[in-house]
Amino acid sequence: MTQSPNIFSHRPYWAARFGIAPVLPMSREEMDQLGWDSCDIIIVTGDAYVDHPSFGMALIGRLLEAQGFRVGIISQPDWSDAEAFRQLGRPNLFFGITAGNMDSMVNRYTADRRIRSDDAYTPDGEAGKRPDRSVIVYAQRAREAYKGVPVIIGGIEASLRRIAHYDYWSDKVRRSALPDSKADLLIYGNAERAVVTVAHRLAAGEKITDIQDVRGTAYMRQGMPDGWSEIDSTHLDKPGPKAHHPNPYQAEPACDKVISFTPHQRPRSLNRAKTVVRLPSYDQVMEDEVIYAHASRVFHLETNPGNARALVQQHGKRDVWLNPPPMPLTTEEFDQVYELPYTRKPHPAYSEARNPAWEMIRFSVNIMRGCFGGCTFCSITEHEGRIIQSRSEDSIVREVEIIRDQVPGFTGNISDLGGPTANMYRLTCKDKKIESACRRLSCVYPDICSNLGTDHQPLIRLYRRTRALSGIKRVFIASGLRYDLAIRSPEYIRELVTHHVGGYLKIAPEHTETGPLSKMMKPGIESYERFKKLFEKYSAETGKEQYLIPYFIAAHPGTSDHDMLNLALWLKQNSFRPDQVQAFLPTPLAIASAMYHTARNPLRKVSRNSRQINVVRGLKQRRLHKAFLRYHDPKNWPLLREALTSMGRADLIGNGKKHLVPKWQPGHSKSDTNNKKTHRTSPSRMAVPSTKMPQNKRMRKVTSSRKTKK
Repeated sequence: MTQSPNIFSHRPYWAARFGIAPVLPMSREEMDQLGWDSCDIIIVTGDAYVDHPSFGMALIGRLLEAQGFRVGIISQPDWSDAEAFRQLGRPNLFFGITAGNMDSMVNRYTADRRIRSDDAYTPDGEAGKRPDRSVIVYAQRAREAYKGVPVIIGGIEASLRRIAHYDYWSDKVRRSALPDSKADLLIYGNAERAVVTVAHRLAAGEKITDIQDVRGTAYMRQGMPDGWSEIDSTHLDKPGPKAHHPNPYQAEPACDKVISFTPHQRPRSLNRAKTVVRLPSYDQVMEDEVIYAHASRVFHLETNPGNARALVQQHGKRDVWLNPPPMPLTTEEFDQVYELPYTRKPHPAYSEARNPAWEMIRFSVNIMRGCFGGCTFCSITEHEGRIIQSRSEDSIVREVEIIRDQVPGFTGNISDLGGPTANMYRLTCKDKKIESACRRLSCVYPDICSNLGTDHQPLIRLYRRTRALSGIKRVFIASGLRYDLAIRSPEYIRELVTHHVGGYLKIAPEHTETGPLSKMMKPGIESYERFKKLFEKYSAETGKEQYLIPYFIAAHPGTSDHDMLNLALWLKQNSFRPDQVQAFLPTPLAIASAMYHTARNPLRKVSRNSRQINVVRGLKQRRLHKAFLRYHDPKNWPLLREALTSMGRADLIGNGKKHLVPKWQPGHSKSDTNNKKTHRTSPSRMAVPSTKMPQNKRMRKVTSSRKTKK
């Protein structure tokens, strides 16, 4: 895999003479105090500005500052008026637009499409401070504010909407965010390399329209550049002919350089660095679900930066051109990015207002990024990639010391050493050549790849070193972990259980049944059971009462009513009574979202004859699947009785231990009251452990909400 130049090797821009800002300015008054007449770059964000590396606007802002640029922040502006985008004046180089740390639609709406009552990334958790599809709206207002200023969109929302995608909230396929926002450039994935390169090239006088060769970027164009070859995606994965109207791939090509292959000519014979794969157009994926599933499959097979080719997708008369993904940061670069001079606090303009997201992470340390798990419902892979980028042990220790010495309110407890997955730190492919050539969507499904290193010793050493620091009482692990990896290292589980679990450890088996697990690309429940035994064994050895908090997903594609029933029976057998449950939420670009939209499985070759999978779309069935997870809640009993009867499982309705739900319903009649007394369980006690149960059984029922309160 070719290594890119160090992002800190550029010659600093002349404005570096102004030095480091205490905080990046959000007003003209702050700019005046810094002696600035203008900003070189203005970042517009849907989140409150917190000067902490866990917040995208701060990380990119401080990184650009380290390159010598003057960076200003416009946080949560009034999107109805372009005047709000003029508060810092005209930027010299470009506007950088981000929706924030979350996709704005995920941030604003629940899985049932209801508006959320709060926003963790807004002062005091106030809802309604950002628009739907913030990237598009902010980019359009920025363009109105200062015509001619380049507009670059990025962050997770732009990243997940870089090509035509299914949008759950409008229930249709939407265009790429690039043409809708009218931005000049889209930066996807981890943006450090691309944004630094683009900023320096603009500062050197290049036009934004001429910057078309940067990895991790997308732009609009017409025609094919000289020297490039184009492959139609159907040569890589044939979806089969259309049954009701002509094959869309027989349409006139975008240029005369499209290569048609004979059976004896292989696409692999072309120069990959000068080959682009043409995905089906926006119109084609919008009209045809099979073509959409095919496009999703091809897209995900071109995400390894070591072998990915450029992708192109027609939108109207122009194409969205995606350059290959960015190269991962080296450990040295990653360390430098996270050791920039962050204040690690919200901007002083927020005064005493609470910032829930910051309060959650202010005593935590990010030790890695990326995830090779490939869970189909998760967007981490589409955004951060599958290659793990890890910080050095020394850098992590230095950050812990900064938290200890400088962050207000620190009491000696580090709340988390983690990242997307707590125990993928320094886990990489054993052979870089194999890693560069690999096209697997997951390194751990259906089994852990033999080429994947699973040594947890570096992580164990890190845990031991951080908790030995003066002034550090406890170091907790709050990030989710892969238990199928953890069981490869019983020593790691012992270390974790003995020193780093605060009573409860969250873990995500997601389901118990093979059908949905195979569509999630998650391991079987047997791996969870093995981890659970080791967890309980080492907890007992240390004399601690500690409990696993399992997470499950309802209504995931590929899940039947019987699958949810079996999961509910497993929960009851294991004395779990979840208080809060998660319903599947289709996010843009995720493979599971393609399953939801098309009822096809892009994990396998997609064709017209592909077997359709079960998809839970209707509100009533989604409610039923959630009800199975909360089988103990009296509010769900009528729905469950109806379902069990229709499923031929009325034998599970009754007042005995073998039954899932009782026959009686609280508060309806005197006879119901007598039945309640016989059953000896009141509605108020259904959400908490029975006092008749042994302590170890009781505590295992605690839920994520109780863990949060703790």
